[in-house]
Amino acid sequence: MIEACELTKQFIRTLKKGKKEEFYAVDHISFTAVPGEILGILGPNGAGKTTLLRMLGSLMEPTAGQVVVTDRDGVQLTKAEEMKRHIGYLSENTKLYGRFTVREMLSVFGELYDFEKEQINQQIDKINELLQMETFIDNRIEKLSTGQKQRTSIARCLIHNPEIYIFDEPTLGLDIISSKAIIDFMKQEKAQGKCVLYSTHYMEEAEFLCDRIIMIDKGKIIASGTPSELKENTATGNLRDTFFAYMDGSTGNEL
Repeated sequence: MIEACELTKQFIRTLKKGKKEEFYAVDHISFTAVPGEILGILGPNGAGKTTLLRMLGSLMEPTAGQVVVTDRDGVQLTKAEEMKRHIGYLSENTKLYGRFTVREMLSVFGELYDFEKEQINQQIDKINELLQMETFIDNRIEKLSTGQKQRTSIARCLIHNPEIYIFDEPTLGLDIISSKAIIDFMKQEKAQGKCVLYSTHYMEEAEFLCDRIIMIDKGKIIASGTPSELKENTATGNLRDTFFAYMDGSTGNEL
């Protein structure tokens, strides 16, 4: 389980004539994501999605509030390194090592997690099948297509078999076959009791995939609930119209 408790991130920006202004990229956000759930984070560009996910993934220190991560036994993890071992984080600008083959890169990351060689090979075989990488796993990363590189980025997140996945725009710009492989992966991991948080701009994808959705704007949660609840609350027939209804402020309080 992963929980955001009044999570806040404040920055300072420079305005005209050198005047400085404080602003909240994430403004006292709280929610809980549980095992066996896919939680979607939706919002316009600049809403604070990436900043929120980076704090949840222990890649950015919050200005205030905290992230609570518990293991399968309900024990709270208190050290950043322990938390990172339970989280697989995919950013929208993940960097890969172009001269390595996919298999070589995964082996290196397995060693960084102190796995034995046999464990690493077993995990690579599992990932290879799960993400349908047979045709390119032994190719250099610099030679891969965009979709293949994205699957490789996700494979890197899988090597330590985390309990929680945090994905920032995992299907952005991908062809339909690569997108399907990633969507199928998220559904399979959910079925295994894993917790998946991901941000997306694709409303149809979120409506189809997510158990719950959180919509944020200007660093604040403006709506939360299941896709059905959000549509019912706005009297809309699809999540795209629901999103615009909340953005326009033409609905009631959040669920």
